[in-house]
Amino acid sequence: MVSSVKVTVVETCTVAPPPQSVPPTSLPLTFLDIPWLLFSPTQPLFFYDFPTTTAHFKQNILPNLNKTLSLTLQHFFPFAGNLVTPPPHSAAPHLEYTEDDSILLTVAESASAAHFKNLAANHQKTARDFRDLVPALLSGSGGEGSRQPLLAIQITVFPQAGISTGFTLRHVAADWRTFNNFLKGWSSLCKSGGESSEYTSLHDRSVIRDPFGLGSTFLNEWWAMKIDRSISTCEKTIIIRSTFVLGPIEMESIKKWILTRSEILFGATQLLLSPYVLACAFLWVCWVKAHWSTSEDNCVHYFGFIAGGMTRLSYTVPNNYAGNCVGFGRSSATRYELLGENGILFAAKAIGDTIKKLNVDMLGGAENWMSDWKVLRESELHIMVTGSPKVDLYGLDFGWGRPVKMEDVSIDGTGAISLCECREVVGGVEIGVALPKFKMHDFTIFFNKGLNHYSIGY
Repeated sequence: MVSSVKVTVVETCTVAPPPQSVPPTSLPLTFLDIPWLLFSPTQPLFFYDFPTTTAHFKQNILPNLNKTLSLTLQHFFPFAGNLVTPPPHSAAPHLEYTEDDSILLTVAESASAAHFKNLAANHQKTARDFRDLVPALLSGSGGEGSRQPLLAIQITVFPQAGISTGFTLRHVAADWRTFNNFLKGWSSLCKSGGESSEYTSLHDRSVIRDPFGLGSTFLNEWWAMKIDRSISTCEKTIIIRSTFVLGPIEMESIKKWILTRSEILFGATQLLLSPYVLACAFLWVCWVKAHWSTSEDNCVHYFGFIAGGMTRLSYTVPNNYAGNCVGFGRSSATRYELLGENGILFAAKAIGDTIKKLNVDMLGGAENWMSDWKVLRESELHIMVTGSPKVDLYGLDFGWGRPVKMEDVSIDGTGAISLCECREVVGGVEIGVALPKFKMHDFTIFFNKGLNHYSIGY
């Protein structure tokens, strides 16, 4: 399907850390990095209400962006480097930075400023319209011994309407915590016109301990898996994107509804009903209902999510560690449980119990992470959420004000649901969904009916 949003590349720049500021460096992948080799890049996209012309942007704004990006990369240099994947079993994949490496920054112009307000809204839009607003990330040779860039950036000017900044990142380089620190460092420097970033980073991979040899286990599994690691979208299927919002009032209604019924089902068991659990439980039930299936009632559905590791590991990881420090949770419930009257109770209990286990021992069952993730990717019976409402993405101000909208373009191909803080509702959660048109219709109906049901059901 052809996009209605036409963009033209007007300039490309290569940006590297300041000369001689970073020595050539090779970083091994920890066991917390390796599972991300299975995943296609993430593609966050931010919209800024900043009317300007392309000529003014190139002459007056782009030079400062390039300068401050270079200064920020001095502290986050792996983003300018490559993922090196030697032939299987010959050597381990690793991150490598050399003085010849850089990030590709593309400046583009939209043919119509009128598209800006439509794309930066929560209502339903065609997913294809977003794909030209995020950069392509070169995949090297794609074969044995390839070098694959880790990050690319694209800024698109909608003349006299606004700007979008799109990123394509291989998560094997860093988790959202680290990438957010990079973005905050860059935006802070750009806004202030400073000469040095307050965000410093630690790249010593020995910080992450691997007493159980999970790194070797994961590498062997990765080499054995023959899967497509690219972003795969079916061009014959029209994918629709939409953003749904759950605010504190709605989540409190859901929580009260659960509490009035939990004792009957689960006795005195104390449920974990955090805003994250409530939001995830609600969208899981809506998702399963929207994905009509002839599966048996005892068919198991999985719900996968990312769990922060900074406070869950048994040892201290410095706050400025620049790498992956997250675990993986997979909750399960039967189709019968999720589709019944008490579906959200079973969903909330399953997710909450998984988080409780991760809080006690994040690495319990970690040897199954690779196989668990593979199962989640291979069937629409299962769903995975990405992102976190705890990451302050709407705080990124390059001097143009806060973003008016954030999207994760990559969910079009991965089938995941994205979560982030809500810009307009304090304590709320924005839920990004990308589905075929008829499934989006059903999901929207179940979402709205569910909110009404729980608001009057207690």
